[in-house]
Amino acid sequence: MSTYKRATLDDEDPLDSIGEGDGYPNGFQVNFRGSRSSPGCWAERTRSERQLVVLVGVLAVALAACLLGLIFQYRDRSPAVCLSEACISVTSSILSSLDRAVNPCEDFFSYACGGWIKANPLPDGHSRWGTFNNLWEHNQAIMKHLLENTTANVSSEAERKAQRYYQACMNESKIEELRATPLMELIQKLGGWNISGPCAGDNFNATLREVTAHYRTSPFFSVYVSADSKNSNSNVIQVDQSGLGLPSRDYYLNKTENEKVLAGYLNYMVQLGMYLGGTDEESTRQQMQQILDFETALANITIPQEKHRDEEVIYHKMTAGDLKELAPAVDWMPFLSTVFYPVELNESEPVVVYAKEYLEQVSDLILATDKCLLNNYMIWNLVRKTSPFLDQRFQDAEEKFMEVMYGTKKTCLPRWKFCISDTDNNLGFALGAMFVKATFAEDSKQVAEEMIAEIKTAFEESLETLQWMDEETRKSAKEKADAIYNMIGYPKFIMDPKELDKVFNDYEAVSDLYFENVMQFYNFSARVTADQLRKPPNRDQWSMTPPTVNAYYSPTKNEIVFPAGILQAPFYTRASPKSLNFGGIGVVVGHELTHAFDDQGTARAGQVGCWRGGGQGDEGPTVVLAGREYDKDGNLRPWWKNSSVEAFKRQTACMVEQYGNYTINGEAVNGKHTLGENIADNGGLKAAYRAYQNWLKKNGDEETLPTLGLTNHQLFFVGFAQVWCSVRTPESSHEGLITDPHSPSRFRVIGTVSNSREFAEHFGCPLGSPMNPPKKCEVW
Repeated sequence: MSTYKRATLDDEDPLDSIGEGDGYPNGFQVNFRGSRSSPGCWAERTRSERQLVVLVGVLAVALAACLLGLIFQYRDRSPAVCLSEACISVTSSILSSLDRAVNPCEDFFSYACGGWIKANPLPDGHSRWGTFNNLWEHNQAIMKHLLENTTANVSSEAERKAQRYYQACMNESKIEELRATPLMELIQKLGGWNISGPCAGDNFNATLREVTAHYRTSPFFSVYVSADSKNSNSNVIQVDQSGLGLPSRDYYLNKTENEKVLAGYLNYMVQLGMYLGGTDEESTRQQMQQILDFETALANITIPQEKHRDEEVIYHKMTAGDLKELAPAVDWMPFLSTVFYPVELNESEPVVVYAKEYLEQVSDLILATDKCLLNNYMIWNLVRKTSPFLDQRFQDAEEKFMEVMYGTKKTCLPRWKFCISDTDNNLGFALGAMFVKATFAEDSKQVAEEMIAEIKTAFEESLETLQWMDEETRKSAKEKADAIYNMIGYPKFIMDPKELDKVFNDYEAVSDLYFENVMQFYNFSARVTADQLRKPPNRDQWSMTPPTVNAYYSPTKNEIVFPAGILQAPFYTRASPKSLNFGGIGVVVGHELTHAFDDQGTARAGQVGCWRGGGQGDEGPTVVLAGREYDKDGNLRPWWKNSSVEAFKRQTACMVEQYGNYTINGEAVNGKHTLGENIADNGGLKAAYRAYQNWLKKNGDEETLPTLGLTNHQLFFVGFAQVWCSVRTPESSHEGLITDPHSPSRFRVIGTVSNSREFAEHFGCPLGSPMNPPKKCEVW
């Protein structure tokens, strides 16, 4: 019988039946009674006999006392049952999510999440739904109240700007009145496009400068400012590949498999073209097809994600002057000077290029392409970026395409949800100040700090047991773990009204012109980016806003960040058993800490290596790089000995093979592309469970939850798995497999627990069962 079944079915302790006279040997009882049967016989006993009787009596009393002591000691060791309101509530939630008909040793994801999946059909308008989305909707409702309540605790002008920005987004009558006019006027200001008038193709470099510098588009390539990977105390201009309208190059190159998506994308392009001045649908379709063909040409030269991972290989530092030789189609000095105005630049300005071959080829492609087509393509990038801020026709067109792209069912998403997300995207730290004041308990920081310290200790203990790592590298790895900086809840500046206002001082929002507010914010953010170039990286500059349901690790800062939005149930609640908190937020902490030692761990264009549960919608994934290649100071350098590097590659090859054998709808997971996140998932679970074991050794057993029939050790793994309960459309699953560096939720659970010996032990899984394979993969 498995441990799991015993935990569920063994309701009565065997020793509890002892004590009613049937627990002692009959001979002992008879002799004891016999010794007291006749006082008259006592005098007839020899001295030796009397001594023997007394000795037997004393031993009997001692034995009875020992048995009673064992009984009470055993009862004391059995954890008490928690019957508080909070425990009953969390028990109900766990129980409703479980599917007891499934053997946990066969399919732990279905066991832990089967009930949740049955009770949570995919909502209309969503391509995926899970516990992250539930929590994000909860946070959205709070933000809605704060933005709409003019009497809310607002202590800065920045917060009032966030309220006005939201109000303008909600001013649907004004938006409908203006229709497409704001964007059409902007297109004309940029010289027009051939969809609605004569070609303005002779202004290629001028148009490229404008759409990139002022409207946050990235045709052909992306340009941004971030910490120099090889000198983390300094910011530097960075250039990488970009320019595709669909989430991955695979959509363009695998035409047969993605025919439906490509047709839907073209129809979407045509519809928006007609709304923006197209006079003839046939002509508009022909020109949009040319843009789509150009994007396909870009896809052909775009480096696949799995080959765009090793930063030591793809990092190329040069000067701005060198870019002219690398990609002569672009007039680089005027371009960079416009994008980073008012910073003064010259040809000696350092630049880090992450896609050298791509830039060479895209330059050749630009030089070989008709100028009118290039202009149409750049304006299409602008249209894609800004059309969501126009009237309902554009929302409906996008929704129709999302039905094809992600398999969503048609629905009318409440306007306020769109406006909350957009306000958070652009003024999220002003909105975050309001959110933190309303929801975040300051003692949560202390609790999180304590848990991070416990998990760091557990991780470092695991380091000591690794057989494949040499001592010198192990020592450096421990130093890096010790140096990891923790950022919890929110950046400090947002709680200081003067500092917060200083950040948003050069931005203004009005309550009735939404499109203009967005365009003004794009210009404002461009200036903020330029201002960073001559300043050192700032720890208070976060890549996620406080309400975000996520977490991340930044290798150039060697820091882990946990926004206030994720420090809630199901990840953490003060009243929950420690087993659930270690299985929830504890695994998140372990995951992010392990990113410091994975084969990826950071991201360009977003600059984070994140937990990513989809809490803020169905946005595309972040491109990630090697976390282990960064030292404790955040610099990219070879600090591992070669023997450990080779051993690391051997250890990770096991995971590449393991996850590569998983399939969704007949489509295989890319074990190489998801390797970094799989390392973090496995390392995070191991560190969190070890930390929980350490906590139990220090504090003793904790109370169990009622009716579940689960030990606290089993509850740890159930809590971890139920974080990943989710449903997803086939189309969205396909998109995730080709773009997302994370494995699908199902495999984040079963792939991780099937590598855990502790899981197999506590659930009594036979060796060779699906969740307890003989071969297990382990890196950290």
